[in-house]
Amino acid sequence: MFVRKKKYLSGNIGVIVVEKIGSKMKELVTIGVAYNEDEVENLVNEAKEWISKEESRRHPQLDLYGEACDREREEVRCVLSNVSNILLNGCDLILDRTFDRIGFNRIDDDVFRKLVKARLAYPTSKAATVEYLKNHFDEDVDLSKIYRYLDKLSDHQHEVVQDISVRHTAKLFGGNIGVLFYDVTTLYFEADYEDDLRKTGFSK
Repeated sequence: MFVRKKKYLSGNIGVIVVEKIGSKMKELVTIGVAYNEDEVENLVNEAKEWISKEESRRHPQLDLYGEACDREREEVRCVLSNVSNILLNGCDLILDRTFDRIGFNRIDDDVFRKLVKARLAYPTSKAATVEYLKNHFDEDVDLSKIYRYLDKLSDHQHEVVQDISVRHTAKLFGGNIGVLFYDVTTLYFEADYEDDLRKTGFSK
């Protein structure tokens, strides 16, 4: 927005606030008509004040230090005091659908579903997984229950999990599956003399 002075045939000067929209000029408001230079200057100052108010209306500024800020803080406190928990479930919803599409829902065990999703979204220790499920999804899963389930998985369900995984992978790759085993165990190596293979410290 800017101020434009428009001269009429009568010799008077109109003071107008104009805005450029695309390639066209749009007259927003006529502040007034001046009959001499002093009036022109006064009208230009009024036009600048009008622009300032319009800018504030279009783009309100947060009052960081005044009463408005105090009111906003109080409103925020009021809202947060009524929030019992916050659930971040976007990832959970996506993984739920993926879990079902692969076919893992054949295994009717809620702990298995939670462990698979948590492992994909936030791979960490079993104890930290319990905290993750509690803090992000308000899910109470006892650590001992996870360990008991892992025994069950090892004894009875691992063949079903393998079957589902292989069938899904074969479907994706047209029946051609290659398997590569890679040991990611971390070792600590000590040596008096290092070479290309033997490096002191943690190594794969």
